[in-house]
Amino acid sequence: MSELLERIHRDIRADSYYAQNFANDGQRFLAWYLRNGYNRTPVQARDDITDGPDDKEIDAVIVDDDQHQVIIIQGKFYGTSSVDHGPLHEVLASWHYIRNLPALEENANAKLKMKLNDVGEVLRDDGYEVVFELVTTGVLTASAQDDLAVFQNAIDESEHPPGFLMLVDEAIIKARCPDKKLPSLTHSFTLEPGKYLWLDLAQFKTVLAAVKLSDCLKLPGIRDGTLFRKNVRQSLGLTNKVNKSLRQTLTGENPQYFFLYHNGITALCERLQFDPETRRLTLEGLSVVNGCQSLNTIWACAEKVKAAPNAYVLFRFYEIPQDEMTDKISRNTNNQSAVKPRDLRATDQRVEKLKMAYEGMYCNGYFITKRGEPRPADKDEAQTLDIVQVAKSLMAWHGQRPNIAFNENKLFDKYFGLLFRQDYPPADLLALRQWFQAIDRRWREANLGLNEDLEARPSYSKLHVLFAIETCFAVASNQADKVPMPSATVSVLNSGPDTVITMAANCFNMAMDAAVAESQGLGKMLSVQNWLKAKDSLLKVQAAVRMYMGMIAKVPGGPDLKRSLIVPADKFSLRWAAD
Repeated sequence: MSELLERIHRDIRADSYYAQNFANDGQRFLAWYLRNGYNRTPVQARDDITDGPDDKEIDAVIVDDDQHQVIIIQGKFYGTSSVDHGPLHEVLASWHYIRNLPALEENANAKLKMKLNDVGEVLRDDGYEVVFELVTTGVLTASAQDDLAVFQNAIDESEHPPGFLMLVDEAIIKARCPDKKLPSLTHSFTLEPGKYLWLDLAQFKTVLAAVKLSDCLKLPGIRDGTLFRKNVRQSLGLTNKVNKSLRQTLTGENPQYFFLYHNGITALCERLQFDPETRRLTLEGLSVVNGCQSLNTIWACAEKVKAAPNAYVLFRFYEIPQDEMTDKISRNTNNQSAVKPRDLRATDQRVEKLKMAYEGMYCNGYFITKRGEPRPADKDEAQTLDIVQVAKSLMAWHGQRPNIAFNENKLFDKYFGLLFRQDYPPADLLALRQWFQAIDRRWREANLGLNEDLEARPSYSKLHVLFAIETCFAVASNQADKVPMPSATVSVLNSGPDTVITMAANCFNMAMDAAVAESQGLGKMLSVQNWLKAKDSLLKVQAAVRMYMGMIAKVPGGPDLKRSLIVPADKFSLRWAAD
């Protein structure tokens, strides 16, 4: 038995979660992979797995709104030493199924039907791609490897939905789910005359070099991902917009222009040695922290790359022995690589005025407006704001639309002018931060008491709880059509927010129970993810709060609790209309 299999066996035996929630070793392996490879919580992993009768060759589904991906996983080859072409044909079948969701839903099992509702909703957005993963601890036979290449090309050429097929074998599982420090990678380059600079910058040894694309193919750890162990993200496949553009340049008529079009690759090492006479560069403890997408795309176009002797890419090699500095470089180089609407707004006059006012009022506070910007060591973490969290909280509280607050691009594009008001009080910004911190603390302690379907979707549920809190204050104050100033609620925050958070979570649960009952009455199945994105979730939360307030008025201590939530009428304002 391999070292990886021994580890999986050991982990599964040591945690009763696997035996209590999954019927067989195949499902337990899937759950282990989801928890270790994708950092899914126990609740999320159980929600993701669709394996069982009528699973239509789809063992697990993740809808990742952050990466705009639908991840379809096949992983029922636990302990198999050899994998033939059969499993790959099952993956291809699942791809055909996904392209015809109505037909797939007809005979799918209940869990898969729920997931397909989510999948159908997001695939109507052209920004999502489908990732098919064949996860196995075995080795593909020669015929299976041939089929893999054919099927990868077939799926890659599909325009809707765009997708790609990835083999996740033992080597990649080890890289994604490291049990201990991975083996150190060492590699040597012979640099070309006139195509490099040897520098000493910020007291770190540095080499800037134009490296042949064909030499990139010799780098260790591209295929299994170990080269990118310190990267903030792994390969996103070949179908996303950036990687498609890279591939077009590599396979087009002028691959020599790749150097001109590309921003460069950042590689760190624990020890860097350079011999000026031989121009030999030796890198020990090598890791690429910015360039994962590029190197995977270069690898995927290997034959074209080999036929382009004049094609180069810029490399920045740094000798960085400190892990803390390595992490900072990884975060910052990746955060600077793609410009998003939030980046374009970071220096907007309204943001700058909010930042100046907030930091002027709170000397220990800090307002992070740029991606990758660290909090200064002398600033209080509890008073540190992040512009993205500010936007989401403003939309959930003042806009009363937590159902659209997850969409970062819309917040900083369509709704930017609505949300970022340069006269917005700093005290309200801090109060929103404190409420969200309190919700997040309860979430991390796993004692919020939410329904498991809601707990499996934290990015939506936390904002719905924040919205429910705001609604509790509004209903208790007989101002249900208005919104309280967050700073007017700090007395409850300071005396202990847990009672109100529990109340809000209970109302959120009641709202979903009502939605489930309504769907069942119509003979339908509720898609929780789609419901959280719909306005119906807001209406039912508001109705649940009104019902809850009526109930607590009749129980001991209830009237006092309700009175504690009353906010003066002059501390209310109209909702910021987001739709």
